[in-house]
Amino acid sequence: MISVILLGAGNVGTHLYKAFSSSDAVTVTQWYNRNRTSISSYANEVEITDSLTEIKNADVYIMAISDDDIAQFSSDLPFTNRLVVHTSGSVAMHDIDKKNKIGVFYPLQTFSKDAEIDFTEVPICIEVYEKENLKILKDLAKATGCKPHKITTEQRQTLHLAAVFVNNFTNQLYRIGHEICETKNIEFEILHPLIEETAKKIQNMSPFMAQTGPAKRNDKKTIKRQLKLIEKEEHEAIYKMLTSSIKKTHGVKNYRPRKGKAN
Repeated sequence: MISVILLGAGNVGTHLYKAFSSSDAVTVTQWYNRNRTSISSYANEVEITDSLTEIKNADVYIMAISDDDIAQFSSDLPFTNRLVVHTSGSVAMHDIDKKNKIGVFYPLQTFSKDAEIDFTEVPICIEVYEKENLKILKDLAKATGCKPHKITTEQRQTLHLAAVFVNNFTNQLYRIGHEICETKNIEFEILHPLIEETAKKIQNMSPFMAQTGPAKRNDKKTIKRQLKLIEKEEHEAIYKMLTSSIKKTHGVKNYRPRKGKAN
């Protein structure tokens, strides 16, 4: 049985707690959060605390806190020589105070508190400073049904960058699409099957091969018509930028985005 203490109760911390508590191979010994009232509803399931001096012994201490707080928080921990990991995709492992054994336990997924997550589909990116700590983090990932991946800091930070493109930026495009639909009283849900099929296709082919649309076809008339439909300058700028990027990727020559605001 692997004993874990969770440090933080944001989206990642909350989902990790649910995953660990449903595993027969993991026990959450304690859950720390600066605001204990935010996790008071779990008080009947796990010991909670808002005091660092009350933190108990465990096999692994997981800091599920904001990136900017990792360095200072790890230095404030009132113990030494224990395995302390963070869950960030972008923060270097060596930002953790060296008074403890250090590592990374990064679940590469988007987390919202109210959204259910199937952890068997979540890759866990693992990094350790001392090789002897690799096994326990791998076992911890496997205990929740996750697939562990041993990677370097550079690889993890690169994955996080790629994740920003495929998740955060894509979600912003969803928001723009939603806004465009609302201007004409169109239900955004009509686009849901297209969104699902787009995501499904890249499970079996590369994004390069999956690309379709007017930019790839160099359909100038369609592009011109769509630019005229766009009402906001920021949406027009994004449309032009992505159209240009697709054309360059797929070898369409002599493309020049139309200058000026669409009328």
